[in-house]
Amino acid sequence: METTLRGVGVSHGVAIGEVRHMGTAVLEPPAKQIPAEEAEREQGRARQAVEAVAADLNARGQLAGGEAQAVLEAQAMIAQDPELMSDVDRRITVGSTAERAVYDAFSHYRELLAGAGEYMAGRVADLDDVRNRIVARLLGVPMPGVPDSDEPYVLIARDLAPADTALLDPALVLGFVTEEGGPTSHSAILARALGVPAVVALPGAGELVEGTVVAVDGSTGEIFVDPSAEKKEQLEAAAAERKAALAAATGPGATSDGHKVPLLANVGGPADVPAAVEAGAEGVGLFRTEFLFLDDSTKAPSEEKQVDAYRTVLEAFPEGRVVVRVLDAGADKPLDFLTPADEPNPALGVRGLRSLLDHPDVLRTQLTALAKAAEGLPVYLEVMAPMVADRADAKAFADACREAGLQAKFGAMVEIPSAALRARSILQEVEFLSLGTNDLAQYAFAADRQVGAVSRLQDPWQPALLDLVSLSAEAARAEGKSCGVCGEAASDPLLACVLTGLGVTSLSMGAASIPYVRATLGKYTLAQCERAASAARAADSAEEARKAAQAVLSGE
Repeated sequence: METTLRGVGVSHGVAIGEVRHMGTAVLEPPAKQIPAEEAEREQGRARQAVEAVAADLNARGQLAGGEAQAVLEAQAMIAQDPELMSDVDRRITVGSTAERAVYDAFSHYRELLAGAGEYMAGRVADLDDVRNRIVARLLGVPMPGVPDSDEPYVLIARDLAPADTALLDPALVLGFVTEEGGPTSHSAILARALGVPAVVALPGAGELVEGTVVAVDGSTGEIFVDPSAEKKEQLEAAAAERKAALAAATGPGATSDGHKVPLLANVGGPADVPAAVEAGAEGVGLFRTEFLFLDDSTKAPSEEKQVDAYRTVLEAFPEGRVVVRVLDAGADKPLDFLTPADEPNPALGVRGLRSLLDHPDVLRTQLTALAKAAEGLPVYLEVMAPMVADRADAKAFADACREAGLQAKFGAMVEIPSAALRARSILQEVEFLSLGTNDLAQYAFAADRQVGAVSRLQDPWQPALLDLVSLSAEAARAEGKSCGVCGEAASDPLLACVLTGLGVTSLSMGAASIPYVRATLGKYTLAQCERAASAARAADSAEEARKAAQAVLSGE
């Protein structure tokens, strides 16, 4: 009998296939004592396993490339964390086996993160994955991970670690469903980059019986269990219609009556550029430069290395717009040379622009590198600061850009509610705004963007979030300046129409989403988008907002 479940759709498309569950986690190693004379050997075993897992994660990253590479390299850094290894060595010294010492050391750190309720709690899944891989190697058992199968399937998991998501084979994994996670989790972002339909935050996903046929709609978040032949036909017809619409939609982003809305790409480095160009991106709306800094958490990359990376991206968009975000370190992206190690809540501490203003040499080097990278190129370079709270922040950043001799537009990201509320004041110092809807939602609703239990508050359709977007766009319009969206909200085709109706002047997203947004936006007039935006803001919940906008655009 067909039943319908609903999670959060995070990657477009429809997948129909049999359920396969993620491999089970590593069992807890037995707690047994070893003689003191074996401690050195066990410490050696532990170090070898850690290095092997770190090398494997780095190798997976090299194969995956792009944003996935940066995520996996960050996981490798977790595996080799000196404090964790010191704890492992200490536990072995007092009698633990290598595998038990690793398990206990990581579990202790896990409890600290999970129990503190901090932003870093969102990285518990990554920590668990690293621990399980090391313990599995020490025990000589298969790694937990994607199941072996000769036939295509829909993957079900409690959560997916980046190491698993990054190397999913779309020919075999038709789509995936997780119990945890949210629309801005690592797995969701990587799923969109792969073009794999995905639904997250689905309670009870793990109870789906192995081999059951399900249909996954990554656009609506619906899961149809044992779908009827009629339902399969409906979904397949809808998927075919979407595919045809994508093929027919080409050229710059615009509404059906010609109102231009540039569609830009979010990139993490040179490896992401080919997909952006192929998707027809009109430029880059968010160049996340922090991935360049994650190669070595102990020091900033040289000016020469930065120039090379930046120039590669700038050269790919001659006479296009490239918006570069300066280093956004802190919270889930700690860097030893930049961010404090003892903050009780890193998400609310010294992160983003605050870190850079505390380390002006790092900011100066990055701005100088950007200036050199753009020399002689016809590209329209724009540089923005993350985590701007007020006019003073905006002025400090603009002053730093001018002192570095940067010939570019200077902008501010709106990720903190205060910036949206005082956007017109901030625009006295900078030339454009860019809305980071992921963090803006996190701070507006006090809802960690990595915690599945509060994913409804991370839904970009929340009317309160749309109000903050509207405030920012209205301020930019009043000042005759631009206001784009570079958060994951822009990748939702229907929401892209609403954002356009709110007055947003450009949309930036993962390359895989650009065709969907272009095709949908081109179906409606600006007036229709404005009416949909008004209807969404008048709603009282994210679900009601989505339905209200859909009703307006479908003429109901």
